[in-house]
Amino acid sequence: MSITQPRPWLLADIGGTNARFGWLAAGASQVSHVITLPCAAHNGPAAAARTYLAQLGTALGSAYQPPQAAAFAVATAVGGDRIAFTNSGWAFSRAATQADLGLKTLLFLNDFEALALSLPGLSAQQVQAIGPLAPSPAPGAALAVIGPGTGLGVAGLVPTAHGWVAVPGEGGHASLAAVDDFEAALLAAVRRNHPHVSAERLLSGIGLPVLHHGVAAVLGQAAAVLAPEEIVERGLARSDAACSQAVDSFCALLGSFAGSVALVLGARGGVYIGGGIVPRLGTRFFESRFRERFEAKGRLQPYLQAIPTALITDTLAALGGAALAIEQHGR
Repeated sequence: MSITQPRPWLLADIGGTNARFGWLAAGASQVSHVITLPCAAHNGPAAAARTYLAQLGTALGSAYQPPQAAAFAVATAVGGDRIAFTNSGWAFSRAATQADLGLKTLLFLNDFEALALSLPGLSAQQVQAIGPLAPSPAPGAALAVIGPGTGLGVAGLVPTAHGWVAVPGEGGHASLAAVDDFEAALLAAVRRNHPHVSAERLLSGIGLPVLHHGVAAVLGQAAAVLAPEEIVERGLARSDAACSQAVDSFCALLGSFAGSVALVLGARGGVYIGGGIVPRLGTRFFESRFRERFEAKGRLQPYLQAIPTALITDTLAALGGAALAIEQHGR
């Protein structure tokens, strides 16, 4: 039987662009000393963790104790010893990383597995309801989380007799569907360069330029080469018709995809939106067709109407989920 290692615990939430590290000290109820490091400045998680621990050691001085246990939430599939990121150049051995950092316990879990584990513990201050109504979640029902960031993460959380169990997957790579003529034309335009149009192909940081280019093609406009941040900025300002439509299409397509995830997982307890893109859209997202499209599933519309949707506003939620993974590992 596993025994949880004593604290402090080293926690990490590692995406395709940044690695966010945190610290759970002995007796603490919250993660502290959170530092974000750019992945491109390090050759892997061990190097980034050493940078973090060096900074932490300086900050804590004589109070610093090396961690014996850690959990790293990573933005890729987790299987055998070898882990390779989908949206960055990091590829490494789990065993070698554990040995390099001198840890007795090192867990690797998908980043959205960690975010899913955080869902039952989220407070009203950590989320913002999406839609004019706030349906009451079905008690003890499954939950889902979707996150447009550098890529598109998807995970579920199901109740069992032994507690919550996260269900990680690669749902972001599921095929994206059109629901009207404009979206059909949009997907057809994108398919000229990408034979498989997944949800991530359009609903992510790497996908926003593809979405913008496709929208411009449907509108009959020449598409400027823009970074995701520029597309969002121009779209929110409504200073560029293709960028503005790209933002609106992003919200609508995300709503349809979220509704499909809710149906597949039976997530009657709620569907949560994480990731870094949606918070940047501000009120434009909450005024969008997201909720309308989430519910627009024909005969199953009443089923979807009863499911709450919310945006996770706490950027540290996945670190809390990583801590719970260590706790569960020790049970």
